[in-house]
Amino acid sequence: MALLHFKALSDETRLRLVHILLHYELSVNELVSILGMGQSRVSRHLKILTEAGLLTSRRDGLWVFYAAPRAGEERDFLRAVMPFVPADAVMRADLSMAAQILEERARKTRQFFNAIAEDWDELNREVLGAFDLPEAVCAAVPQGCGTAVDLGCGTGAVLSRLLPLARGVIGVDGSARMLELCRRRFSQEDLAEGRVSLRIGELSHLPLRDHEADFACINLVLHHLSAPEEGLREIRRIMAPGGRLFVADFLRHNDETMRSRYGDRWLGFEENELATSLEQAGFAVLDSARQPVGRGLALLLTGAEAR
Repeated sequence: MALLHFKALSDETRLRLVHILLHYELSVNELVSILGMGQSRVSRHLKILTEAGLLTSRRDGLWVFYAAPRAGEERDFLRAVMPFVPADAVMRADLSMAAQILEERARKTRQFFNAIAEDWDELNREVLGAFDLPEAVCAAVPQGCGTAVDLGCGTGAVLSRLLPLARGVIGVDGSARMLELCRRRFSQEDLAEGRVSLRIGELSHLPLRDHEADFACINLVLHHLSAPEEGLREIRRIMAPGGRLFVADFLRHNDETMRSRYGDRWLGFEENELATSLEQAGFAVLDSARQPVGRGLALLLTGAEAR
């Protein structure tokens, strides 16, 4: 096995790929852009590394993403070997370009949501059909809730329903236009007294203090994140111990039109994968249910507690 691993790494391009993918999960097209090589050449090197177990691949609809293994013997092997491969100027440039690609992903997402903010509620109705998502969120709020947070609050359809159930609510969104529309749902009195706080920010770096939230919800947002696991770890940071989290997102599907129409990054999640991600982020899963909605899709409704 060691001979197979060393043989797979005995190429400059494959060393560059492993170095990049130890830091990021990227698609074939993104790796082609970083390396400046043809797709067939990059795919051949990815195939060698994957067959050797030094990379993992994940298909999401028509896209395939690659990353280094997160655990196991292959991860241990890379952790032991790569310190002996000091990053040169080319490898440092690779990581810089990969970071730029992720920032460009985030920028395009912000632009998309700013552009469709006025139509967002109607688009949501198209997907959710008759299902009352705000009601499902409110049913998960614990009695005597202090601060409730809606992460990716959009135009505030859920946040406004949370206000009577908590001493104060916080809405976070990366789109300034969404937050502007959200603000219109609340009275000047609630805004002035601080019962409602609207904050612009990314889900990867939330504009909240450690343990600030007693309840949080993230609805139809995880599938927009490049790294949902990192987003869940950041959510755990802002949750008070014993705080409740409600996650609503799509069950895995194959509707590629969701990428162009709604800006989706992931085509939903498997129930066990989402549960594992929550547990690894520091949550205990309390319950999970499936809810059919429009366009032949289904939601996963998951409740969890911050450990």
